[in-house]
Amino acid sequence: MNEALRVPVGGGVRLDADLALPSGPAGRPKGLVLFAHGSGSSRHSPRNRHVAERLQAAGLATLLADLLTLEEEREDAVTGELRFDIGLLARRLEALSDWAQTDARTEGLPTGLFGASTGAAAALVTAASLPDRVHAVVSRGGRPDLAGDRLGRVRQSTLLIVGGADPLVLDLNRQAMERLAGEKRLEIVPGATHLFEEPGALDEVARLATAWFSTYL
Repeated sequence: MNEALRVPVGGGVRLDADLALPSGPAGRPKGLVLFAHGSGSSRHSPRNRHVAERLQAAGLATLLADLLTLEEEREDAVTGELRFDIGLLARRLEALSDWAQTDARTEGLPTGLFGASTGAAAALVTAASLPDRVHAVVSRGGRPDLAGDRLGRVRQSTLLIVGGADPLVLDLNRQAMERLAGEKRLEIVPGATHLFEEPGALDEVARLATAWFSTYL
Protein backbone atom coordinates (compact mmCIF):
# COMPACT_ATOMS: atom_id res chain seq x y z
CA MET A 1 0.00 0.00 0.00
CA ASN A 2 1.28 3.47 -0.94
CA GLU A 3 -0.10 6.64 0.59
CA ALA A 4 0.66 10.33 0.15
CA LEU A 5 0.79 12.17 3.48
CA ARG A 6 1.37 15.57 5.03
CA VAL A 7 3.26 14.89 8.25
CA PRO A 8 3.33 17.48 11.06
CA VAL A 9 6.89 18.19 12.26
CA GLY A 10 6.29 21.06 14.69
CA GLY A 11 6.07 24.82 14.43
CA GLY A 12 3.02 24.56 12.20
CA VAL A 13 5.09 22.88 9.47
CA ARG A 14 3.84 19.87 7.54
CA LEU A 15 6.05 17.91 5.17
CA ASP A 16 4.89 16.05 2.07
CA ALA A 17 5.73 12.36 2.33
CA ASP A 18 5.05 9.03 0.64
CA LEU A 19 4.55 5.96 2.83
CA ALA A 20 4.79 2.44 1.40
CA LEU A 21 3.65 -0.50 3.52
CA PRO A 22 4.46 -3.95 2.12
CA SER A 23 3.32 -6.99 4.04
CA GLY A 24 5.92 -9.14 5.72
CA PRO A 25 5.57 -12.83 6.74
CA ALA A 26 3.67 -11.81 9.89
CA GLY A 27 1.33 -9.49 8.00
CA ARG A 28 3.26 -6.35 8.92
CA PRO A 29 6.47 -4.89 7.49
CA LYS A 30 9.68 -6.16 9.06
CA GLY A 31 10.88 -2.61 9.68
CA LEU A 32 10.66 0.99 8.51
CA VAL A 33 13.31 2.93 6.58
CA LEU A 34 13.14 6.74 6.58
CA PHE A 35 14.87 8.47 3.66
CA ALA A 36 16.82 11.73 3.93
CA HIS A 37 17.37 13.16 0.46
CA GLY A 38 20.47 15.04 -0.57
CA SER A 39 21.34 18.53 -1.74
CA GLY A 40 18.68 20.13 -3.91
CA SER A 41 16.68 16.90 -4.15
CA SER A 42 13.28 15.79 -2.83
CA ARG A 43 11.16 12.75 -2.06
CA HIS A 44 10.80 12.30 -5.83
CA SER A 45 14.51 11.47 -6.23
CA PRO A 46 14.59 8.59 -8.77
CA ARG A 47 17.70 7.17 -7.11
CA ASN A 48 16.12 7.00 -3.66
CA ARG A 49 12.89 5.64 -5.12
CA HIS A 50 14.83 2.89 -6.85
CA VAL A 51 16.38 1.86 -3.54
CA ALA A 52 13.02 2.16 -1.77
CA GLU A 53 11.37 -0.23 -4.23
CA ARG A 54 14.02 -2.86 -3.50
CA LEU A 55 13.51 -2.42 0.24
CA GLN A 56 9.75 -2.76 -0.18
CA ALA A 57 10.25 -5.98 -2.14
CA ALA A 58 12.19 -7.28 0.87
CA GLY A 59 9.25 -6.57 3.19
CA LEU A 60 10.42 -3.22 4.59
CA ALA A 61 8.19 -0.15 4.83
CA THR A 62 9.60 3.11 3.48
CA LEU A 63 8.88 6.77 4.17
CA LEU A 64 10.23 9.25 1.63
CA ALA A 65 9.63 12.84 2.71
CA ASP A 66 10.56 16.32 1.58
CA LEU A 67 12.69 17.70 4.40
CA LEU A 68 11.99 21.27 3.25
CA THR A 69 8.65 22.96 2.57
CA LEU A 70 7.90 24.39 -0.89
CA GLU A 71 8.67 27.89 0.37
CA GLU A 72 11.96 26.70 1.86
CA GLU A 73 12.86 24.89 -1.37
CA ARG A 74 12.35 28.13 -3.31
CA GLU A 75 14.59 29.95 -0.84
CA ASP A 76 17.21 27.22 -1.01
CA ALA A 77 17.20 27.29 -4.82
CA VAL A 78 18.42 30.89 -4.56
CA THR A 79 20.72 30.74 -1.53
CA GLY A 80 21.77 27.06 -1.40
CA GLU A 81 21.96 27.41 2.39
CA LEU A 82 19.17 25.23 3.77
CA ARG A 83 20.46 22.08 2.11
CA PHE A 84 23.56 22.42 4.33
CA ASP A 85 21.58 23.22 7.50
CA ILE A 86 22.19 19.77 8.96
CA GLY A 87 20.61 20.74 12.28
CA LEU A 88 17.33 21.66 10.58
CA LEU A 89 17.32 18.55 8.39
CA ALA A 90 18.05 16.31 11.39
CA ARG A 91 15.26 17.90 13.45
CA ARG A 92 12.85 17.28 10.60
CA LEU A 93 14.00 13.67 10.27
CA GLU A 94 13.65 13.13 14.02
CA ALA A 95 10.13 14.57 13.91
CA LEU A 96 9.25 12.17 11.10
CA SER A 97 10.49 9.32 13.28
CA ASP A 98 8.39 10.62 16.19
CA TRP A 99 5.34 10.61 13.94
CA ALA A 100 6.06 7.08 12.70
CA GLN A 101 6.24 5.78 16.25
CA THR A 102 2.77 7.13 17.03
CA ASP A 103 1.01 6.16 13.79
CA ALA A 104 -0.82 2.83 14.03
CA ARG A 105 0.57 1.65 10.67
CA THR A 106 4.22 2.00 11.67
CA GLU A 107 4.18 2.06 15.48
CA GLY A 108 6.76 -0.24 17.01
CA LEU A 109 8.56 -1.07 13.77
CA PRO A 110 12.36 -1.13 14.08
CA THR A 111 13.67 1.94 12.27
CA GLY A 112 16.52 2.47 9.82
CA LEU A 113 17.73 5.64 8.12
CA PHE A 114 18.92 5.97 4.52
CA GLY A 115 20.67 9.22 3.70
CA ALA A 116 22.17 10.58 0.49
CA SER A 117 24.71 13.40 0.22
CA THR A 118 23.93 15.99 2.94
CA GLY A 119 20.96 13.86 3.97
CA ALA A 120 23.43 11.25 5.19
CA ALA A 121 24.80 13.76 7.71
CA ALA A 122 21.27 14.47 8.90
CA ALA A 123 20.65 10.72 9.24
CA LEU A 124 23.78 10.26 11.35
CA VAL A 125 22.92 13.20 13.61
CA THR A 126 19.42 11.76 14.05
CA ALA A 127 20.84 8.32 14.85
CA ALA A 128 23.06 9.87 17.54
CA SER A 129 20.00 11.59 19.04
CA LEU A 130 17.79 8.46 18.95
CA PRO A 131 20.03 5.58 20.04
CA ASP A 132 17.15 3.43 21.30
CA ARG A 133 14.94 3.92 18.26
CA VAL A 134 17.20 3.89 15.22
CA HIS A 135 18.76 0.48 14.60
CA ALA A 136 20.78 0.98 11.41
CA VAL A 137 22.00 3.66 9.00
CA VAL A 138 22.97 3.50 5.32
CA SER A 139 24.70 6.39 3.55
CA ARG A 140 24.84 6.70 -0.26
CA GLY A 141 27.48 9.08 -1.53
CA GLY A 142 27.12 10.82 1.80
CA ARG A 143 28.84 13.66 3.58
CA PRO A 144 29.26 12.14 7.07
CA ASP A 145 31.85 14.81 7.87
CA LEU A 146 28.99 17.33 8.09
CA ALA A 147 27.65 15.47 11.14
CA GLY A 148 30.55 16.96 13.12
CA ASP A 149 31.17 15.67 16.64
CA ARG A 150 27.93 13.66 16.54
CA LEU A 151 29.75 11.01 14.52
CA GLY A 152 31.44 9.71 17.65
CA ARG A 153 28.03 9.15 19.24
CA VAL A 154 26.65 6.97 16.46
CA ARG A 155 26.65 3.41 17.79
CA GLN A 156 24.16 1.91 15.35
CA SER A 157 25.31 -0.40 12.57
CA THR A 158 26.33 1.96 9.78
CA LEU A 159 27.03 1.21 6.12
CA LEU A 160 28.80 3.85 4.02
CA ILE A 161 28.44 3.33 0.25
CA VAL A 162 30.68 5.43 -1.99
CA GLY A 163 31.50 5.40 -5.69
CA GLY A 164 35.03 4.39 -6.57
CA ALA A 165 35.24 7.34 -8.99
CA ASP A 166 34.17 9.88 -6.36
CA PRO A 167 37.58 10.49 -4.73
CA LEU A 168 36.78 13.51 -2.53
CA VAL A 169 33.70 11.92 -0.98
CA LEU A 170 35.52 8.60 -0.66
CA ASP A 171 38.28 10.28 1.34
CA LEU A 172 35.72 12.00 3.60
CA ASN A 173 33.99 8.67 4.24
CA ARG A 174 37.26 6.93 5.08
CA GLN A 175 37.95 9.62 7.66
CA ALA A 176 34.42 9.30 9.07
CA MET A 177 34.84 5.54 9.43
CA GLU A 178 37.54 6.14 12.03
CA ARG A 179 35.17 8.23 14.15
CA LEU A 180 32.05 6.06 14.09
CA ALA A 181 31.65 4.23 17.40
CA GLY A 182 29.51 1.26 16.39
CA GLU A 183 29.68 -1.53 13.83
CA LYS A 184 30.58 0.01 10.50
CA ARG A 185 31.48 -0.90 6.95
CA LEU A 186 32.64 1.02 3.90
CA GLU A 187 31.53 -0.39 0.55
CA ILE A 188 33.07 1.04 -2.61
CA VAL A 189 31.14 0.59 -5.88
CA PRO A 190 33.86 0.31 -8.58
CA GLY A 191 33.71 2.93 -11.32
CA ALA A 192 30.72 4.75 -9.85
CA THR A 193 30.65 8.54 -9.63
CA HIS A 194 28.80 10.64 -7.06
CA LEU A 195 25.28 10.07 -8.42
CA PHE A 196 25.80 6.36 -9.24
CA GLU A 197 24.54 6.93 -12.80
CA GLU A 198 26.76 4.24 -14.35
CA PRO A 199 25.08 1.00 -15.52
CA GLY A 200 24.46 -1.31 -12.57
CA ALA A 201 25.83 1.11 -9.96
CA LEU A 202 22.49 1.99 -8.39
CA ASP A 203 21.41 -1.65 -8.44
CA GLU A 204 24.50 -2.43 -6.36
CA VAL A 205 23.60 0.35 -3.91
CA ALA A 206 20.09 -1.09 -3.58
CA ARG A 207 21.45 -4.61 -3.05
CA LEU A 208 23.86 -3.50 -0.35
CA ALA A 209 21.25 -1.36 1.45
CA THR A 210 18.64 -4.11 1.35
CA ALA A 211 21.06 -6.66 2.80
CA TRP A 212 22.14 -4.24 5.55
CA PHE A 213 18.63 -3.28 6.65
CA SER A 214 17.36 -6.85 6.38
CA THR A 215 20.13 -7.90 8.78
CA TYR A 216 19.80 -5.14 11.36
CA LEU A 217 16.08 -4.30 11.39
